[in-house]
Amino acid sequence: MLTEHLEHQLAPPPNVVAKVLWRLIPFMVLCYFMNYMDRVNIQFAKLEMNSALGLNDAQYGFGAGIFFIGYCLFEVPSNLIMARVGARIWMARIMISWGLVSALMLFMTGVKSFYSMRFLLGVAEAGFFPGMVYYLSMWVPRAQRARALAWFLTSTALAGVIGGPVAGMLLGVRGRLAGWQWLFLLEGLPTIALGILMLRVLRDRPAQASWLSGAEKRWLEAELASEHPEGSTAHHRLRDGLAHPRVWMLAAVYSAIIFGFYTINYWTASLLKEVSGASTRVISTLSAIPFLSAAIAMVLVGLLSDRRGNRRAIVAICAAIGAAGIFGAAASHSMPARIVWLSVAAAGIWSTLGPFWAMPSRLLRGTAAAAGIAVINSIGNLIGGFIGPTMMGHLKMTSSTYWLGLVISASVVTLASVLVMFVPDDEAPGQ
Repeated sequence: MLTEHLEHQLAPPPNVVAKVLWRLIPFMVLCYFMNYMDRVNIQFAKLEMNSALGLNDAQYGFGAGIFFIGYCLFEVPSNLIMARVGARIWMARIMISWGLVSALMLFMTGVKSFYSMRFLLGVAEAGFFPGMVYYLSMWVPRAQRARALAWFLTSTALAGVIGGPVAGMLLGVRGRLAGWQWLFLLEGLPTIALGILMLRVLRDRPAQASWLSGAEKRWLEAELASEHPEGSTAHHRLRDGLAHPRVWMLAAVYSAIIFGFYTINYWTASLLKEVSGASTRVISTLSAIPFLSAAIAMVLVGLLSDRRGNRRAIVAICAAIGAAGIFGAAASHSMPARIVWLSVAAAGIWSTLGPFWAMPSRLLRGTAAAAGIAVINSIGNLIGGFIGPTMMGHLKMTSSTYWLGLVISASVVTLASVLVMFVPDDEAPGQ
């Protein structure tokens, strides 16, 4: 104990955190990139799949949202299992499972099979995102965590940047399968390969990393342990993660953010199609622009958040910008204007993610962190991920326009910018 205390008092080994980030973040970005490709590729498949399966917009919206029912039912149990068996094995299991389900979506034949496969995909993916957030909290000290999370979460924006053009090309493939079937198959198989590779790449804790020196391992373990010393107000027990009031406050904020997040993720291609007669391939390519703005903005905001430290205010400002972008998209009636406003919306909403996910791990640790992060993500995705897409599809069917759905989505994101200011400051002394 004395040795660890003295080690922690010494100056940190040079560039140890940078070394960890360069080792972990690229692979984690790639994995989460595939996670989002497999989750949201239906917005591109929709351009052909709806007519092939006989789906209308309301049925598509419900199918997009039903994913989150399966996802949320299994989220907390998945993360608790991961905390016991280790991230490496459990994350690999999750990736292999969802890759298989995603590839098998090529066999969908109608509404019922669409709903069933989307539900199963949610079950398969459950626990992956909160597991990765929890995993980063076991490797990256608090002071650098927002930028690490922002870099990691750029994968959600990159999935839109790269996914759109790739989807456009795959939708153009012909042969024994339709383009939308090739899309599911060729984006599901690489995920299975990555899941197998994960068993070789990841280690559960710094102490197991062969690429860190002994001094680097000891300092990093001591630094992380010092953030939640015995007797501190940080919470370690399972019930702390499930019942702490701040967990549920953060879940409410995240629900409102995610409401807008999936408006962009599931409907960008359709929103551009509404104001343009462009081809499927052109629409898929242009849909990358908002996600590119999101990727750039969220990295810059993550750096700012670590420098300034006020996570609440930054989340509030970014959410307000995102809401303004969605309002602007609702009011726009041309392709260029809608791309600009959707880019503003994506930049604002995605920029909330790094600072936001740096907040829960400030309060919770150990089993409580695994459970608390899973609760926040589950509630957020259940409310924002299920209700948002379902609402958009229903309103489009009843009003023949996306205007009302966009206005409601923008209003909900505005609510997030207000609610987050009532969360106790995660950087307050003694927290």
